[in-house]
Amino acid sequence: MKISRILIGIDDSKYAAHAAEYGFEMAHKFGAKVGVVNIIEPMIAPDAGVGIDPLMGSAIGNAALQDMEILDIQKNQSENIMERTIKEFAGTMEVTHFTEYGLTADGIIECSKEFAADLIVIGTHSRSGLDRLLMGSVAEHVVRHSEVPVLVIPFKGTES
Repeated sequence: MKISRILIGIDDSKYAAHAAEYGFEMAHKFGAKVGVVNIIEPMIAPDAGVGIDPLMGSAIGNAALQDMEILDIQKNQSENIMERTIKEFAGTMEVTHFTEYGLTADGIIECSKEFAADLIVIGTHSRSGLDRLLMGSVAEHVVRHSEVPVLVIPFKGTES
């Protein structure tokens, strides 16, 4: 088995940072290329009494503008997360980074195909019971649907 391309899924959590550290250590040991991906799940601003144009089907007023501003903020946050992660763990390693939009698990899987990853590394929030049922499990979805091996890194720190 040769691991030459590792994709690390990250977000702005201690769980993802722990997984990123692990993934970068593996990449250094294997001499593998690294890709990091942060998925932006678009949030839409609640309707503030803005109507819909009956002819064009688009929002009237500043709702569309608010949505674009939210998307810009999310994109900037995503870039900051990736830059911070790369700065903290990559050292001199060259890293490919991806910002994807959509559902987190599906975005990670699609990105792994685009990057031609041999391995996906992700952290887990270790949710269980009702919390997992309501929130779903990104790690579980990636494991079930990925075409390449997935290494899920648990976090055993103090919960906050």
